[in-house]
Amino acid sequence: MRKFQKQQILDVIQSLHILHGEIKGRLNGKDYETVQAALGDCQEAAIQVGEAIEQLEGTGTQAVSYLEQYCENIYQTSMQLQEISPQKAYKSLESNLIKAENDIKHMPARKEVVFLPYKASMWDSLESVWKAADEDSDCDAYVIPIPYYDKNPDGSFQEMHYEGDQYPQYVPITNYEEYDFEGRKPDTIFIHNPYDEFNHVTSVHPFFYTKNLKKFTDILVYIPYFVLGEISPDNEQAVKGMEHFCTVPGVFYSDRVIVQSEDMRTIYVNVLTETFGEETRQIWEQKIFGLGSPKLDKVSRTSKDEIEIPEDWLKIIQKPDGSYKKIIFYNTSINALLKHEERMLVKMQDVFATFKENKNDIALLWRPHPLIKSTISSMRPELWEAYEQIAGQYIEEGWGIYDDTADLNRAIALSDAYYGDGSSVIQLCRTAGVPVMIQNVEIIDNVKM
Repeated sequence: MRKFQKQQILDVIQSLHILHGEIKGRLNGKDYETVQAALGDCQEAAIQVGEAIEQLEGTGTQAVSYLEQYCENIYQTSMQLQEISPQKAYKSLESNLIKAENDIKHMPARKEVVFLPYKASMWDSLESVWKAADEDSDCDAYVIPIPYYDKNPDGSFQEMHYEGDQYPQYVPITNYEEYDFEGRKPDTIFIHNPYDEFNHVTSVHPFFYTKNLKKFTDILVYIPYFVLGEISPDNEQAVKGMEHFCTVPGVFYSDRVIVQSEDMRTIYVNVLTETFGEETRQIWEQKIFGLGSPKLDKVSRTSKDEIEIPEDWLKIIQKPDGSYKKIIFYNTSINALLKHEERMLVKMQDVFATFKENKNDIALLWRPHPLIKSTISSMRPELWEAYEQIAGQYIEEGWGIYDDTADLNRAIALSDAYYGDGSSVIQLCRTAGVPVMIQNVEIIDNVKM
């Protein structure tokens, strides 16, 4: 039995208690016709409650037995309305109903928890929480990938994307069209996309905006899909640079917000308090928790010895004697491309030329940001055409790995070092013990300007 179903049953029983009081009063006034009708209503409600319990808990419960005795009390009362005292009738009706109510209150309530990822590559921000829920014998956990859209420059939707087929095989997937949010009313919903309609590049389906999801659950929980570099709450300049992460609908509408550390919690609370006024501080302090990021849990648990390496990757990684080359994780970000534009494209070509020269000893694993196409084609369409040509040549030449899969943690576990743009991936690499070097767009060695 679910918590909300249990509460619905108890609400019906509470209405019966109230009706018993009205029956007592009507008996005092000798209004036998009204009492007879009210007793019929009581019996019908008790039968419906009993059927609901049997449907949810099976037959043979003590609560249903008490409800059957309660119905017998109703019958006996109806047969002697003019002889029985109002107080005796009231006590007779209450006795077995109270017993049934107490038994229902002690029935265990199962929890139903729903996880709503949209990008499969961001699933690691929810996975460890899902695993804990899935392993709880009193909890039913559902992973429901939700559709999202690319946006045109004017904010209108382009094509819809659905990545439900890209999750690990051990994660059971429920189709979003098959889950009745209104009817099932999950106890808790977890999300990792906080933007609702305010992301300029993509949007989850409007049904899954946080302000709408609030209608269908008791607890809405937002866990960011990213991990930021740790900064001190006293570093005003650094805090200023991350304010936009704090002031999003996912933070406003969620009942709980889980961030990566206590310092990050302090920053969120301070930023939101400054934005909305000191009188709101307690709201944010009660809502935001610095419990850590599931992304860090995932990257810490992913071992190089346990990952499955694709055959076409092995051809690039292995030397003729079967040993592995040094593997460099090359990460290019959206922000760097938007900021440096053509200069960034030249830098990428320079990096590829350098690693191509050293391909016998070093394997390059290039993993661009998963939203780079959606973002650049929408915001810099002329830049996207040139980017596509560079990426296409890299893929066609085949001397390096092009990783556009959903599994970021495999790339981190496989790599000996990170090279590339400043990114939330850096924090994950450091957690995994992978050395980090940030590329300088101004340094060009192998490509003529």
